[in-house]
Amino acid sequence: MKCMYCGCEDSRVIDSRSADEGRTIRRRRECVQCGRRFTTYETIEDTPVLVVKASGNRQAYDAQKVKNGIIKACEKRPVSMDSIDKIVDTVTKRIYNSMEQEISSKQIGEMVMDELKSLDEVAYVRYASVYRSFTDIDSFMKELQNMMASRNKKK
Repeated sequence: MKCMYCGCEDSRVIDSRSADEGRTIRRRRECVQCGRRFTTYETIEDTPVLVVKASGNRQAYDAQKVKNGIIKACEKRPVSMDSIDKIVDTVTKRIYNSMEQEISSKQIGEMVMDELKSLDEVAYVRYASVYRSFTDIDSFMKELQNMMASRNKKK
Protein backbone atom coordinates (compact mmCIF):
# COMPACT_ATOMS: atom_id res chain seq x y z
CA MET A 1 0.00 0.00 0.00
CA LYS A 2 1.44 3.35 -1.03
CA CYS A 3 2.16 5.77 1.84
CA MET A 4 0.09 8.92 1.51
CA TYR A 5 2.87 11.03 3.08
CA CYS A 6 6.10 10.00 1.33
CA GLY A 7 4.87 7.79 -1.54
CA CYS A 8 6.82 4.72 -0.43
CA GLU A 9 5.10 1.53 -1.60
CA ASP A 10 6.15 -0.54 1.41
CA SER A 11 4.18 -0.56 4.65
CA ARG A 12 3.40 -3.02 7.39
CA VAL A 13 0.05 -3.76 9.01
CA ILE A 14 -0.02 -2.89 12.71
CA ASP A 15 -3.66 -3.70 13.46
CA SER A 16 -6.66 -5.18 11.59
CA ARG A 17 -10.23 -5.21 12.73
CA SER A 18 -13.68 -5.68 11.31
CA ALA A 19 -15.80 -2.60 10.64
CA ASP A 20 -19.22 -1.82 9.19
CA GLU A 21 -20.87 -4.96 10.61
CA GLY A 22 -18.23 -7.26 9.13
CA ARG A 23 -18.46 -5.90 5.59
CA THR A 24 -15.22 -3.94 5.83
CA ILE A 25 -11.74 -4.58 7.25
CA ARG A 26 -10.00 -1.58 8.79
CA ARG A 27 -6.21 -1.79 8.72
CA ARG A 28 -3.78 0.45 10.60
CA ARG A 29 -0.50 0.63 8.66
CA GLU A 30 2.95 2.05 9.24
CA CYS A 31 5.22 3.23 6.44
CA VAL A 32 8.58 1.46 6.44
CA GLN A 33 10.39 4.54 5.08
CA CYS A 34 8.98 7.54 7.02
CA GLY A 35 7.39 5.72 9.97
CA ARG A 36 4.08 7.59 9.74
CA ARG A 37 0.85 5.73 10.27
CA PHE A 38 -2.31 5.70 8.17
CA THR A 39 -5.55 3.76 7.92
CA THR A 40 -6.87 1.78 4.96
CA TYR A 41 -10.21 0.05 4.44
CA GLU A 42 -10.81 -3.13 2.49
CA THR A 43 -14.36 -3.75 1.22
CA ILE A 44 -16.14 -6.20 -1.03
CA GLU A 45 -16.71 -4.77 -4.48
CA ASP A 46 -20.43 -4.63 -5.17
CA THR A 47 -21.80 -5.33 -8.60
CA PRO A 48 -24.37 -2.60 -9.17
CA VAL A 49 -27.97 -3.70 -9.59
CA LEU A 50 -30.11 -1.47 -11.77
CA VAL A 51 -33.76 -0.85 -10.93
CA VAL A 52 -36.05 -0.64 -13.93
CA LYS A 53 -38.78 1.88 -13.18
CA ALA A 54 -42.31 1.69 -14.59
CA SER A 55 -41.35 4.43 -17.08
CA GLY A 56 -38.49 2.26 -18.37
CA ASN A 57 -35.81 4.45 -16.80
CA ARG A 58 -32.97 2.69 -15.01
CA GLN A 59 -31.16 3.76 -11.87
CA ALA A 60 -28.83 2.12 -9.35
CA TYR A 61 -30.50 0.25 -6.49
CA ASP A 62 -30.58 2.42 -3.36
CA ALA A 63 -31.53 0.71 -0.10
CA GLN A 64 -32.15 4.13 1.46
CA LYS A 65 -35.05 4.75 -0.96
CA VAL A 66 -36.61 1.44 0.07
CA LYS A 67 -36.14 2.38 3.73
CA ASN A 68 -37.74 5.81 3.21
CA GLY A 69 -40.80 4.20 1.60
CA ILE A 70 -41.19 1.75 4.47
CA ILE A 71 -40.79 4.52 7.05
CA LYS A 72 -43.54 6.49 5.31
CA ALA A 73 -45.86 3.45 5.35
CA CYS A 74 -45.11 2.81 9.04
CA GLU A 75 -45.71 6.41 10.14
CA LYS A 76 -47.68 6.53 13.42
CA ARG A 77 -47.57 2.73 13.67
CA PRO A 78 -45.94 0.65 16.43
CA VAL A 79 -43.09 -0.51 14.17
CA SER A 80 -39.52 -0.13 15.43
CA MET A 81 -36.62 1.14 13.33
CA ASP A 82 -34.94 -2.19 14.01
CA SER A 83 -37.83 -3.99 12.27
CA ILE A 84 -37.64 -1.58 9.33
CA ASP A 85 -33.87 -2.12 9.04
CA LYS A 86 -34.40 -5.89 9.07
CA ILE A 87 -36.89 -5.61 6.19
CA VAL A 88 -34.47 -3.45 4.19
CA ASP A 89 -31.64 -5.93 4.84
CA THR A 90 -33.82 -8.90 3.85
CA VAL A 91 -34.98 -7.23 0.63
CA THR A 92 -31.44 -6.10 -0.23
CA LYS A 93 -30.07 -9.62 0.31
CA ARG A 94 -32.83 -11.09 -1.85
CA ILE A 95 -32.02 -8.62 -4.63
CA TYR A 96 -28.28 -9.33 -4.60
CA ASN A 97 -28.76 -13.10 -4.14
CA SER A 98 -30.93 -13.20 -7.25
CA MET A 99 -27.71 -12.59 -9.23
CA GLU A 100 -29.68 -10.42 -11.68
CA GLN A 101 -28.14 -7.19 -12.93
CA GLU A 102 -31.57 -5.58 -13.36
CA ILE A 103 -34.72 -5.81 -11.27
CA SER A 104 -38.03 -4.04 -11.70
CA SER A 105 -39.28 -1.60 -9.10
CA LYS A 106 -42.48 -3.66 -9.07
CA GLN A 107 -40.54 -6.75 -7.92
CA ILE A 108 -38.89 -4.74 -5.14
CA GLY A 109 -42.30 -3.43 -4.07
CA GLU A 110 -43.66 -6.99 -3.92
CA MET A 111 -40.72 -8.09 -1.76
CA VAL A 112 -41.33 -5.22 0.66
CA MET A 113 -45.06 -5.99 0.79
CA ASP A 114 -44.33 -9.66 1.57
CA GLU A 115 -42.31 -8.54 4.59
CA LEU A 116 -44.75 -5.81 5.71
CA LYS A 117 -47.77 -8.11 5.53
CA SER A 118 -46.52 -10.20 8.45
CA LEU A 119 -45.22 -7.19 10.39
CA ASP A 120 -48.06 -4.65 10.31
CA GLU A 121 -51.22 -4.91 8.20
CA VAL A 122 -51.92 -1.17 8.17
CA ALA A 123 -48.40 -0.40 6.97
CA TYR A 124 -48.82 -3.12 4.36
CA VAL A 125 -52.04 -1.56 3.02
CA ARG A 126 -50.44 1.90 2.94
CA TYR A 127 -47.46 0.58 1.01
CA ALA A 128 -49.65 -1.51 -1.30
CA SER A 129 -51.82 1.49 -2.10
CA VAL A 130 -48.79 3.15 -3.68
CA TYR A 131 -47.29 0.10 -5.42
CA ARG A 132 -50.50 -1.43 -6.62
CA SER A 133 -51.93 1.97 -7.61
CA PHE A 134 -55.44 1.43 -6.28
CA THR A 135 -57.54 3.47 -8.67
CA ASP A 136 -60.85 3.19 -6.85
CA ILE A 137 -62.47 1.91 -3.67
CA ASP A 138 -63.34 -1.43 -5.31
CA SER A 139 -59.71 -2.39 -5.95
CA PHE A 140 -58.85 -1.28 -2.41
CA MET A 141 -61.68 -3.38 -0.94
CA LYS A 142 -60.62 -6.38 -3.01
CA GLU A 143 -57.13 -6.23 -1.45
CA LEU A 144 -58.62 -5.94 2.06
CA GLN A 145 -60.89 -8.92 1.42
CA ASN A 146 -57.91 -10.98 0.24
CA MET A 147 -56.07 -10.09 3.44
CA MET A 148 -59.05 -11.03 5.59
CA ALA A 149 -59.51 -14.33 3.75
CA SER A 150 -55.84 -15.29 4.22
CA ARG A 151 -56.05 -14.35 7.91
CA ASN A 152 -59.15 -16.55 8.36
CA LYS A 153 -57.35 -19.49 6.68
CA LYS A 154 -54.53 -19.20 9.25
CA LYS A 155 -57.01 -19.48 12.11
